[in-house]
Amino acid sequence: MATRTPRPQRRNQVLSREQIIETAIELLDAGGEGALTTRALTERLSTGAGAIYYRVGSRDELLDTATETVVTAALAAQPVKATATPEDEIRTVALALFDAITEHQWLATHLTLQLVRKPFGPVTVGIFERIGRQVGALGVPQASWFDAASTLVHYILGAVSQNARIDGDTSTVASDRAEFLDATAAAWQELDAEDYPFMHAIVGQMNEHDDREQFLTGIAVVLDGLTRLG
Repeated sequence: MATRTPRPQRRNQVLSREQIIETAIELLDAGGEGALTTRALTERLSTGAGAIYYRVGSRDELLDTATETVVTAALAAQPVKATATPEDEIRTVALALFDAITEHQWLATHLTLQLVRKPFGPVTVGIFERIGRQVGALGVPQASWFDAASTLVHYILGAVSQNARIDGDTSTVASDRAEFLDATAAAWQELDAEDYPFMHAIVGQMNEHDDREQFLTGIAVVLDGLTRLG
């Protein structure tokens, strides 16, 4: 008698939308976008593809929802100081997004896509609203609010994306940042000092810099420029 291949045991409890999203984020964190497949989800959740589609929609919709979930949590961060200044508020949001993208390496690409493709979506609206309110509090003229907020948002995402791992990237920078910086410093040091005096001057700074502190320096520079618009 032929034996039947055992089917995965289905869960008895009702599968929630939140469970699907949480599991999707876990898969994305563990293996990048390529790890988020219907098969992986159904096996992890012991359910069928129809149940997943019914609750969250297509894979692209699930990616959007996962992005929204992580960004919304980041935007909920509050300044440490009870009497926070607009600058404190902006730094808090910026660092929350920086840390979220550092923790979730797949997030940078999809966050950027959300801003480009869905300027009306909750991710874009949430980021601009949280930062934009502080732009006004800084004394930036209302006629410059959009440009000022856009400058901050573009800097934050651009700077953070440089530290995010790209799916499929197996280079040294993706696997060992310290070794990559050491190799870069060595290559810069070998440049002709007369032709590249600036590169020689900053070799030590580049090799020893802290990404988070460098990021905050950039925020300070942008904020200083915005306050001069008033």
